[in-house]
Amino acid sequence: MTDNTSTHDTGTPDPGTPGPGTQDTVAVTRNDEAGRFEVTVNGEVAGFTVFKDRENQRIFPHTEVDEKFSGRGLATRLIGDALEATRRDGLRVVAVCPAVARYVAKHPEVADNVDPVTPAVLQFLG
Repeated sequence: MTDNTSTHDTGTPDPGTPGPGTQDTVAVTRNDEAGRFEVTVNGEVAGFTVFKDRENQRIFPHTEVDEKFSGRGLATRLIGDALEATRRDGLRVVAVCPAVARYVAKHPEVADNVDPVTPAVLQFLG
């Protein structure tokens, strides 16, 4: 990137849904300056999930994927990689965002690293 945004690759880029005669490159990175994980398609930001760290928790309040990239499974890839990175960072997940909560409900393998949304968490988010 040409700005001072700090990014950390959370996984190896892999092929996304290819267009006619093309193959897209999909990658998820952590953008610490913006406080979010971003999913890119061919270098273009296609979506993000915001995070805020609190003590031993990483709280996920919001996730978005641009409409023009819908239907490619990018939200699932984004959230999955973000939750894996959170575990590697030694933090527990708090799924305030409905999309993250749905992911957690469908993926029991992450349940052991999830804390409930509490009034204290909501107060922290403001």
